[in-house]
Amino acid sequence: MVVIALYNGAGFIEETIGGVLAQTVVPDEFVVVDDGSVDGGAEIVERAARDLPVTVIRTPNRGQSAARNVGVGASRSDLIAFLDHDDIWRPDHLELLREPFLRDREPPLGWTYSNVDEMDEGGRTVTRGLLRQYRAQHPKMSLSECLGGDMYVLPSASLISRTAFEAIGGFDERLIGYEDDDLFLRMFQHGFGNVYIDKPLSQWRIHLGSSAHSPRMARSRMIFFEKLAGQFPKEKTDPDGKSYLRDLIAPRMLRHIGSDFVHSVEADDRSGARRSRADISVVRPHLNRKLKVLVALAWPVLSIHGLSRLAVRLNLTPTARQLFRSES
Repeated sequence: MVVIALYNGAGFIEETIGGVLAQTVVPDEFVVVDDGSVDGGAEIVERAARDLPVTVIRTPNRGQSAARNVGVGASRSDLIAFLDHDDIWRPDHLELLREPFLRDREPPLGWTYSNVDEMDEGGRTVTRGLLRQYRAQHPKMSLSECLGGDMYVLPSASLISRTAFEAIGGFDERLIGYEDDDLFLRMFQHGFGNVYIDKPLSQWRIHLGSSAHSPRMARSRMIFFEKLAGQFPKEKTDPDGKSYLRDLIAPRMLRHIGSDFVHSVEADDRSGARRSRADISVVRPHLNRKLKVLVALAWPVLSIHGLSRLAVRLNLTPTARQLFRSES
């Protein structure tokens, strides 16, 4: 079954639906959950639903995690395919992602996922095989890899076992950003396996409306961080003796917060810079000694907006450059 969480996607939803209907394996259920759109996108889907096998559910705006959970709850299929309203599937997306589920596996298979092509707002290709650009392990084989960096398992590029999804309680509805990493991390911890297909089976659209440097994303990041910090106190270590929190989780979050800080300073967004400084203060006590020193050295620059602007114009000091090194 297919679940699309729709929010103000009127400019994209017809093309997205067309990609679903063009699949070589036709989904047995197709649900679009309108998450309180105000741009007419829901009406577009409802008109299409008169002639197409699409179920439309309207809900108040609660975020994509809640909308996806609603869609799953309204269906019965054993396999679940999520699709963002602005992404597009290749015709063999479902066929190839379903194939590993047709064989018995141990541990039981929780999800399959593929590489993606990146496109811009107009649908023009930007990067082919995007996941090859990042240093991330595929498929996911260790908890350290899942915690130390972004997982790069995109919901639009995955097919998920209902058994696995329901076993962990679905998406954490507090998260609007990082909800995908949280979901697949919990499935991994629960003992479910995963299979990666290194072929782009979908097109991932990046545009202003999907910016990673938003207040909503920043809030969700800190909820995710606090959730992980509660589960992985600094005493918990991986097989190599690294602290999950001190050496993996906190540095990962610092990279992204630092990236947000630089982005805000470049845009002369004082409120965004203040938010990033506050978030760094939350993460700082959990860092390893080396990063604590780096933050302490950079803190006078971080605390004064004018100095931060100057540091960015000068391409940052070596200390700050290391602090703000980001995967994104």
